[in-house]
Amino acid sequence: MDNIERPGPTAARADRQPGKGRRAPWGLGALADFFKTGADQPLLADAEEIKRLYRRGRISVFLSITLGYALYYVVRQGFAVVKKPLLDGGVFNPEQMGAIGSVFFFTYMIGKCFNGFLADRLNIKRFLAAGLFLSAATLVVMGCVTGFYLFAILWGLSGWFQTFGAAPSVVALNQWFSHKERGTLYGIWFSAHNIGTGLTYVITAVIVVHYGWRMGLLAPGVLCLVASGFLYHFMFDRPQTYGLPPVAVYAGEQSTAAPAAEKALLWVQLAVLKRPAVWILGLASAACYLTRYAFEMWGVLFLTNAKGYSLLGASTVVSISQFAGIAGAVTCGMISDRFFNHRRSAPCLIFGIIFVLSTAAFVYTPARHPWVDYLSMAFFGYSVYALVAYLGGLMAVDITPRKATGAAMGVIGLFSYAGASIQEYLSGHLINTTRKIVDGVAVYDFTQAGHFWVLGAVGACLLPLLVWNAKPQEDAP
Repeated sequence: MDNIERPGPTAARADRQPGKGRRAPWGLGALADFFKTGADQPLLADAEEIKRLYRRGRISVFLSITLGYALYYVVRQGFAVVKKPLLDGGVFNPEQMGAIGSVFFFTYMIGKCFNGFLADRLNIKRFLAAGLFLSAATLVVMGCVTGFYLFAILWGLSGWFQTFGAAPSVVALNQWFSHKERGTLYGIWFSAHNIGTGLTYVITAVIVVHYGWRMGLLAPGVLCLVASGFLYHFMFDRPQTYGLPPVAVYAGEQSTAAPAAEKALLWVQLAVLKRPAVWILGLASAACYLTRYAFEMWGVLFLTNAKGYSLLGASTVVSISQFAGIAGAVTCGMISDRFFNHRRSAPCLIFGIIFVLSTAAFVYTPARHPWVDYLSMAFFGYSVYALVAYLGGLMAVDITPRKATGAAMGVIGLFSYAGASIQEYLSGHLINTTRKIVDGVAVYDFTQAGHFWVLGAVGACLLPLLVWNAKPQEDAP
């Protein structure tokens, strides 16, 4: 981080020597040491120096997790854009592509939970950069192969590496920012994936049209390989590893005195699993992700087959939801913080109703009504990404202890991507069973799949009502 001043010499030592500074022989021990969070350094004595270094660290961390998470989605959404060329070229059929997508979401589901629990213990700087590098590397290899099983294995590996993104980013947000800032900043951070996905739909579609589907995977993969180096350069570990106080102390939310008795991290994390409210939020998020990823992964194919759009035209329509989602993700935290006293239940219901109506409008409106498609995509994007911000993490983080943020994100992620994985497989199956050849061209009926997607939206709207009055859980016993 040459062009950003590092927080003192102890920080450099902490970053080079995670844990207790032992250098294990290369192997699993060395790998664990590499990702382990640094040891807490002695607290800096100068209050002005603490303030200055916190300010620099917070800016760098927030920009890193926001731009870095956007790049994670540049890797992830490339496959959605190349689905039609893969179908048209006879490389895969819809059921095979649904199976490939389901493998991704299955590994992502498991990884979200496992790596979410790990994220509370790890050096977020290294974890975040490594995930982007490795997932981008798998995308590059996918651009060079065509075998179904190899494609599925590589996409599954990418799913695992993609789980190095969300939970670590939220953990970093909690490590560097106070509770009062969380809702607004969470929404801004969450909008990053809309930026990444929206740009990917348009730019990757242009690349595919001119250079073929292989380049649609190779180009974003190479871009993100390079970008992972910048992410590593600008990201930070926990404040305490640089001689800074915990953010709760710095922000005045907690006294400098440590609690008299504090539960071990593992027990606090396990307590998250015992909360019925977390499980209900997980189910609601699963329903939301079902419909979200139905549109993201099948929306282009739906528009080209059911409504007669070109590949670039369909990608443009679907991209509207991503750019509208930026507004939804950014404003949902501000709305709940400013107008509902940091409570999410009421605005969640409002966004849920919009979500159901816009989903139904997009699915059930017949062809040759482009303005309905544009408007429904705009309202869909605004509402679904507000709901994903609430149900996909923020509401669970609100009711669980700060030190178990990664665990809460892991549990929610497990449910969320179970929904996405089930959706991907069932959507592919339902679409493939309706396949007909008309004048030598494959035609698909999306009626059954469309009903399935709308039901997901209804579940995402109604399930959060069961946790309307869920209360926060404290760290201490």
